[in-house]
Amino acid sequence: MRKKIPTITRPDPAYAASLRPEVEEEPGRKEVQRLRPVPELASVEPVVVDDQAALPARTLPAPPHQPTQETAGRAAPPAMAWPARTRRSPATRKIDIRVNALERQEEALIDCGVDPAHVIRAALRRAVKNWQLGPDFVAPSEEQRTRITEWRARTSLAVDAGAVTTLLRAHDPLDVLSKWTLIRGQLESRVWAEIDAILGEIAERNTQEGREPSEPSSLGETPSSL
Repeated sequence: MRKKIPTITRPDPAYAASLRPEVEEEPGRKEVQRLRPVPELASVEPVVVDDQAALPARTLPAPPHQPTQETAGRAAPPAMAWPARTRRSPATRKIDIRVNALERQEEALIDCGVDPAHVIRAALRRAVKNWQLGPDFVAPSEEQRTRITEWRARTSLAVDAGAVTTLLRAHDPLDVLSKWTLIRGQLESRVWAEIDAILGEIAERNTQEGREPSEPSSLGETPSSL
């Protein structure tokens, strides 16, 4: 007589368990899992962000141009040179002067053989050389001047302004007179003395060369030497 196989109508846990092979766990696995360290969270430190580094690249200022040694030497401005200290000359004032020979000198001027106008100009140049106007007023001489106006020498003379001011305060406080009037007493006598000296030099040379007084002198050929 055959044994009847029972019909399964619902899940049988005991039967299902008998069909699955048991899977043995590896020895020590649980121990490894239990001993594995839990990863710690990394500590986050505050990061200081540079303001310039955070800016966009187009907003960063351009680095200053560093000139090379050659460019720096060429572009550097020249050193400021202090102006040389000049010596200031004393203040002067120009005065127009008009001088002529004396009446007593007319004959010698005509007979000397040199143009009398040249003699008078040469005498004036000698008279004003190294001459300084003094602060003391000298009255014009009463001697008679020649009336030959073609012989007159005219020029402008720079004299000390301080001496002119002193003469004005003492003798012309209203400043109505000619400035030549204030200084002619000091200068005319020097010119007349130089005329006499030049006439004497011409006469001496004429004597040495054997010329008559009325003959042209060699001085007449070079009036600039007077």
